This record gives sequence, structure tokens and C-alpha cells, in this order.
Amino acid sequence: MASVHDAPSGPFEGPEKLLEIWFAPSAAHCPDATSSTDGKYGLRKVPRAVWEEMLDIVKCKILSVVEGIETDAYLLSESSFFVSPHRLILKTCGTTLNLLGVPRILEIACDHAGLPSVHRLFYSRKAFMFPERQLGPHREWRAEIEFLDNLFPNGSAYTVGKVNGDHWLLYLTSPAGGSSSYAGTAPSSPHLSPVEAEGPESGSPKLDGAAVDASPDSADDAIASDYTIEILMTHLSAEARAPFFSQVPPEEAEATAGADGMALSSQLGITDLFPPHLTTLDAYSFSPCGYSCNALLRWRPDTDQDSSRPGEGYYTIHVTPEEGWSYASFECNVPLPTKPTDKPTSVPDLKTLIRRVVDIFQPGRLTLTLFVSCADNDAAEEEEGESAVEAAQRAFKSALILPARRADHGEDEAANGAFAGLYKRTDKINYEFGGYDLAFASFELR
Repeated sequence: MASVHDAPSGPFEGPEKLLEIWFAPSAAHCPDATSSTDGKYGLRKVPRAVWEEMLDIVKCKILSVVEGIETDAYLLSESSFFVSPHRLILKTCGTTLNLLGVPRILEIACDHAGLPSVHRLFYSRKAFMFPERQLGPHREWRAEIEFLDNLFPNGSAYTVGKVNGDHWLLYLTSPAGGSSSYAGTAPSSPHLSPVEAEGPESGSPKLDGAAVDASPDSADDAIASDYTIEILMTHLSAEARAPFFSQVPPEEAEATAGADGMALSSQLGITDLFPPHLTTLDAYSFSPCGYSCNALLRWRPDTDQDSSRPGEGYYTIHVTPEEGWSYASFECNVPLPTKPTDKPTSVPDLKTLIRRVVDIFQPGRLTLTLFVSCADNDAAEEEEGESAVEAAQRAFKSALILPARRADHGEDEAANGAFAGLYKRTDKINYEFGGYDLAFASFELR
């Protein structure tokens, strides 16, 4: 999106650099977890001014913040920053210097949160559109790897997809070594799995509206799951791009950017991606063009009762609408049902959510990734005999390749005048990492 403080010159790099650092396996492992009465412990007690100083290194600014039950969601001039007690996620676009913030982040975690070591680190990004415009270590993948290798002795780097086409780059560290009491534990949301929405009779945790109906015993039997879905879209249609160009006079744009962003979210149906009663949305409309939003999703009713059972997730959307380099991204870490539900108060299943997002942005090309943790790759969660990633691949295909019908109403999309684009799959890859599985797929409009 266009920066709030600098007018872009030349093309803008929409694809983000995504950094995720875990300092403990869960919030319950933070040293001050049991002494806090307001949820502000671990990294969440770091003052905003300290984060702002770190973000100055990265070359972005805080626009606004929403403080949730478990997470603080910062909307940035270039994308987003999420802070939980034990983990942070820094997602930045353009020519920001994401990785240069890592040394300062490590200092802040140690000095302000009593978290002296990294449990696991993840850094990923889609291939840049304009790599020659990047700065510092972001000029090329090899330089980013070298930068991280100099900080972390246990990192591994991967290229997923076609090197001469759409591909996704990933760097991750293995769990901390012998100096850490967390060794061998994959970062996860303990006792959570991608939840079904079909009723309690199958004996696994269920999602019905805001509630997961699961006893502690049944939850203990579920495979712990750190779950992130990304939908990375390019070549947006002219119709989809048009609303993201501001009609507000430049001298008034900053004062109304938040309200304009919220109005646009409602107009386009972004507010209805998830049930509104579960969602706290923060949005910003950039001038002359662009859009960002963060949403906190309180999908478990006992969210603040047990720090080992997190129930607040997020989604975030960022849009660069200019013709020639149009781009939109959607990211969400709420474990989604694998089967649809007809209850309007329920979290959507993966297929339905993908179609809702694609209907808004109408991309000519898109890449989807589902990154999910598992206690053991060989014991990955089964869904009707499928692994979690194969179930995801089936949902990708069903949402994008098969003739679409409205999941909510059973109505034919084309007959309603809605976007009914059908896609062909150009790549499908499943990958197993240490403690994580990845489903990767690319599609283009037929």
C-alpha cells in the first residue's frame, strides 16, 4: 500500500516480508505469566515507545493499535505488527528493512520481558516483484539467509515452488538447544487443532460460533496446532482495485483514514469474512491509494481463563491496487473448520473463507500456503484419512477449480452477478519440516 509518510516513486512492492519469533512455546511459559492480572506480561508489557524505536530501524511507523485479550495488533504504515506475551509477528512491505530489526527485538525481549533466548524463528516471503528496489539484506535471498545464519546457528532455508515462477521462501530455526528448557518442543497453540463444525458426536473439539465445546481431557488428546493460512494475490481485476483509490482530498486524508478504512471494509464485505460478534477490526485507507486492516478474533469464549489454551487469533489484509503491480494479501492464524456449517455465527471453513477472500479481490493469480504444526509429521492430524495438508489442498481445489456455488445460500454465483472466476492449478507442493507441515499451491484464472 502507499506509505502514509512518503509518496511512492515508481512501483510499490506489495509482497511482504513476514517475521515470526517465538521466545517460548506458549504464553504460559513466560516467567511472569502467573503474576499478571491484566494479561500484560511477557512481550505485551513492552512500552509502545520501545517498539516504535525498533520500527524506526525497520523504516515503518505505528498508525494505530488494538489491544485484545491475548494480543496487541499494531497497524503500520507498511503492514502489521502483532505482539503476544511469548511471540511477535512483524509483517512489512515495500522496501522496509524487516530483518534489521531482529537484533533490537532480541535485546528488547531480554531487557523488558525477561525472555533471553529464542525458541523458534520463522521468516518467509513470496518472490519479490521488484527485487532490484530492495535494500540491505533483502536485495537477494542468499543475503537474507546469511544475515539470519549469523544470528542463529540452527537455521534452515527453503525455496518452495518454481524458481522461475511463483515461489515462496522460508527460513526457520529448529527449537532451541540444550541451553533452553523448551528444547524439542514445536511452538504451538497447545491443545488446539483445526476444528470441525459438524457437532459434538465425533468426540473432537468443535467450533460453534465463539465456543469450542471440548473438555480438558478431549483437548489434551488433540494434536497441538500452530495454524497460519496465507492467500497472496496478484493481477487484481480493475473492478476489485477501484475501491482502494482514495476519493478524499489529500489534505484531509490522514484525518479520516481510519473511518474511511472502516467504511470500505463494510462496503466490500471484509467485515463479514468472520462473524462480526467475534471480530475487533482496525482499518486504514491510504492516500492516494492502498488499504490495510488488522482484526482480532476472539473465537474461544474462555479466552482469558488459561494462558495455555489461547482463543484469540487474528487476520490481516493489505492491498496495493495500482495497475501493473496490484497485490493483496490475507493472513489468518485461527484454526479453521474443515467442513462447512450453515450457522451464521460460526467461523467459516477453509474453503468458504478462501472463496470469500477471492470474491473480494478477484485476482488473476494467487498463491496459498497453509503452515501447520504437528507433534510428529508421521502422526499428523487425520481428516477422513487425509493429513491436514492434504485436506487443505482439497479445500484449495474445491474453492478455486470446481464450479462455485455460494456456500452460505446454495446460489449460483454467476446468476447473482458475483465474481465466479474459475482457476487452474499451476503448482501443488506438500512439505514436511521439523514439527511443521506446509501445503503450497498456486493458481491462475482460466
